[in-house]
Amino acid sequence: MRRRELLTGVAAAGATAVVGARPAAAAEPVDLDVALFRLPQAEPMPMPRLVGQISAARRDYCSTQYTRLGQTLPGLIASATATRDASTGRAREEADLALARSYVLAAELATKQHCDAAWVAADRALVAARCSGIPVAVGEASRQLAIAMRRSGRSTAAVHLLTKEAGDLDASRDHTGAVRTTLLLTGAYSAATGRDRPTALSLLEEAEQEAERHPAVPGLFTVEATRTQVDAYRISVLNALGTPDEAVRVARRLNVDRMPTAERRARAWTDVARMWNALGDAKQTFAALRRVEQEAPQEVRRPSLRALTSGLLYGPTRIEGVHEFAARTGALVA
Repeated sequence: MRRRELLTGVAAAGATAVVGARPAAAAEPVDLDVALFRLPQAEPMPMPRLVGQISAARRDYCSTQYTRLGQTLPGLIASATATRDASTGRAREEADLALARSYVLAAELATKQHCDAAWVAADRALVAARCSGIPVAVGEASRQLAIAMRRSGRSTAAVHLLTKEAGDLDASRDHTGAVRTTLLLTGAYSAATGRDRPTALSLLEEAEQEAERHPAVPGLFTVEATRTQVDAYRISVLNALGTPDEAVRVARRLNVDRMPTAERRARAWTDVARMWNALGDAKQTFAALRRVEQEAPQEVRRPSLRALTSGLLYGPTRIEGVHEFAARTGALVA
């Protein structure tokens, strides 16, 4: 009971954010490879203030304000570290949870930037999460470490980590059950990138069953465990398995507007764009990329999406507006 109360207290301010202003221009991103090894000096701070700052950083991530998040994270991690080091007993557990979630945010941002610092941030998140003794935090951090493993080509190891951690979480409780579902979803996609179709589809079906059993849980530092999210992951999985044609019917029924954050809506449209691109439909691909931009202008400046845009720009199909789109998203080489 005490663990659950602690989690609820620290997570309460981190509920899903409302999307804020949408800047069109991109500022220079923070180099996390450097920032994580040269944290600024910081003093301990009261836990409510620290939790509030971490929640604000989470809102920046969910609303795709990646530049601002990158500028905030080094100081935030330094403050969380100083607070943890100065704490004992239950206060230290709270600080470990705060530190773990700060590093989860760093790992998520590094992943968006295709930055190797994701490994470092995810590992530090998991160390802090285990020190907190809070299963939800361990699950959140394990997911980020598995993503880093998968992106480095270790899909099988990522699936093993995710299924092991999922097995350690209590599926009957809302918070741990929701995090368990997100581990299954991430495991399904990891298996798909390794072309392990049986495992990918099995984990996906298990996640779908779990999502139907539990209500959505706000305030977690992971994706939401809902049927809509399962459908979005199904598109990702089928794309990765090399069968994008099987994803078309899923994409047509997917209600992206039901997703609560700009980051998730942009990711869903990204997967739809990749599906159409794999099927050779350049116009539908561009239409989906435009939806990504509408949701999250900073998303379309990510390396993977700039590459997708470049493919349309220099491809055989002439598409009205793609040149201007490439210019404003950084995909047009001067």
